[in-house]
Amino acid sequence: MRVIVRTVSELCITVGALIVLFVAYVLFWTGVRAESAMNDQIDQLHRQWSKGSAQPVAVTEPERYHHGRAFAIMYIPRLGFTWNKPVLEGTGRDVLAKGLAHYQGTARLGQVGNFAVAGHRRTFGDPFLDFPELRPGDAVVLTDGTTWFTYRIDKGPYKTVPTDVEVIDPVPRKSGYTRPGRYLTLTTCDPEWGHSHRLIVWAHLDSTQSVEAGEPGALRR
Repeated sequence: MRVIVRTVSELCITVGALIVLFVAYVLFWTGVRAESAMNDQIDQLHRQWSKGSAQPVAVTEPERYHHGRAFAIMYIPRLGFTWNKPVLEGTGRDVLAKGLAHYQGTARLGQVGNFAVAGHRRTFGDPFLDFPELRPGDAVVLTDGTTWFTYRIDKGPYKTVPTDVEVIDPVPRKSGYTRPGRYLTLTTCDPEWGHSHRLIVWAHLDSTQSVEAGEPGALRR
């Protein structure tokens, strides 16, 4: 009987250790790798832009964004003045592991329509961990290397289900918008460790300015 008890106890300890190691991997290692990947994407963009290869987004360039490649950097002061993440094209798991993901088929940055972006709430760097803290009036600032785009949140966080794909429509029905405009949608999972729901915020393009003019007011402390 003692042997059985000892064996069961040892198995429990082993299983417990494995669970702890798995949690450590999910919480720490994926975060370390994701932060490194995101920083690398941002560094690549800065190097590209410093060479003068960035060009203003033109309506005549439908192939400008390439799957898995970063094309912009996002800043959200509400999430911290050091918070900045690369935005890549596509929403595959491989893309989301390197930054925020632009929904293919939605509007391009600053253009008429709905520029829709997704991000992990937990794991892979937790980019949208504090998503519930966002409020109407908050700024979401992006740059493509030539232009600053400042969006202002109008509604959210709004809770819905993953099948509610209307949230990224050109004019999202539940956003309160009633006519075409230059909109931004951000999406993430809810709850933190689940996928049963989505949190959404909607914003409109408030202003643009050349990068040469300096940072927009929303980024100045």
